[in-house]
Amino acid sequence: MIAKLTDDERIAALTELAGWTYDPQRDAISRRFTFADFSAAFGFMTRVALAADKIDHHPEWSNVWNRVDILLTTHDCAGLSKRDLKLARAIDALAP
Repeated sequence: MIAKLTDDERIAALTELAGWTYDPQRDAISRRFTFADFSAAFGFMTRVALAADKIDHHPEWSNVWNRVDILLTTHDCAGLSKRDLKLARAIDALAP
């Protein structure tokens, strides 16, 4: 079973994950990434997709031209989990 983060774990994680915003309505974190153009944004999404598939945890996301909006939450526990933090760190490592 996947455990939901405690309040203390969530607070600690948010101080570590620069640029990510907490959404209390969904118990999720989100971040917007902006690129030079569509090609760069799509390339980033491809790299994130491969990383997400490796850890078997997939983002909710959207792309409009040079922007990629990503929201992370774990549906199995109805909120944030360590899986979301792991994926957020992987995404940050792929960001320019």
